[in-house]
Amino acid sequence: MITENQETAILANGCFWCTEAIFQKIRGVEKVVPGFIGGTLENPSYKEVCTGTTGHAEALQIIYNSNEVSYRQLLEVFFATHNPTTLNRQGNDIGTQYRSEIFYTNEDQKTQAKRFISILNDQNFFGKPVVTQLSEATAFYPAEAEHYDYFNKHPENSYCAAVIAPKIDKFQTFFKEYLR
Repeated sequence: MITENQETAILANGCFWCTEAIFQKIRGVEKVVPGFIGGTLENPSYKEVCTGTTGHAEALQIIYNSNEVSYRQLLEVFFATHNPTTLNRQGNDIGTQYRSEIFYTNEDQKTQAKRFISILNDQNFFGKPVVTQLSEATAFYPAEAEHYDYFNKHPENSYCAAVIAPKIDKFQTFFKEYLR
């Protein structure tokens, strides 16, 4: 149940194992749920989404206290911790399930995200156009339990050590003021 100061953001920026570990560290983020959104199949499994045929993106449902962290701050972290200029790809993860997409839950989020993308493109911030899609949120399906808190449960996993740990280090270096 969402309380008075709680809001929901849904962001897709590649593998949710990578991104969950980052958003969990932000002050004001109360819950991060890895899951799937934007596809045609109801309640898809991780295995089904990984085929790239369901139309879903791996995404995070982020419940946050808007008195402690703003949607704009979440967008800053979102754009700084993945490559929003590659279509359907994040590093070695390739396919529509790894696309960069913001699923807005209200008109204010839509306006803020559109403005943020426009600023990044106008300033040529990444040296290439941002290809992040902006869509109205549809049904969000939580992933299976083994995907929750993945990095924290499996830091010795080679993928975690090689891919996720450096992303977390970068985030903690550049966003110290956002940390819990």
